[in-house]
Amino acid sequence: MAQSPYSKSGPTRRRNRGFQAAATLLADRVQKAAEGRGFAVTRLLTHWPDIAGAQLAAVTRPVKISHSRGGLGATLTLLTTGPMAPMVEMQLPRLRERVNACYGYNAVQRITLTQTAATGFAAGQASFARTRGPQLKPDPALVERAGQVARQFDDPTLAEAMARLALNIATRQTRNT
Repeated sequence: MAQSPYSKSGPTRRRNRGFQAAATLLADRVQKAAEGRGFAVTRLLTHWPDIAGAQLAAVTRPVKISHSRGGLGATLTLLTTGPMAPMVEMQLPRLRERVNACYGYNAVQRITLTQTAATGFAAGQASFARTRGPQLKPDPALVERAGQVARQFDDPTLAEAMARLALNIATRQTRNT
């Protein structure tokens, strides 16, 4: 008996028609790449801002998980910039609890930090961009006053910096009153 072209088994299997989410198309490749760095659960990589929190995720990136020979807990290595390392270090116990909650058991025993420049080594090429809140338009009178301050300088770079400084000081004073 011949197989139907609509059956799910055999070489004449029909492909699904329609759209698929990009995540399902790349899931196998992402899993293999993550396993190469020790991440058996890719959720730690793909949902890092949810796990670490927005502020901590903005200055850190998970680099690898290494398992000890005895198999009693793993070490998570995080990448951060040098100036942020002390601030991140203070939050490591809470971060370890959140990472272990992602795994569902006490998988990570230690978290180590690797410091690098904001752009530099291969693993550090991810940008550590600051997230800012919604930007409000400054008062035109304050912008004009900042422009007057800037016109006092011949160097365009210095003039621009002084205009920003004057505008920041003026907007801070209006916000605090």
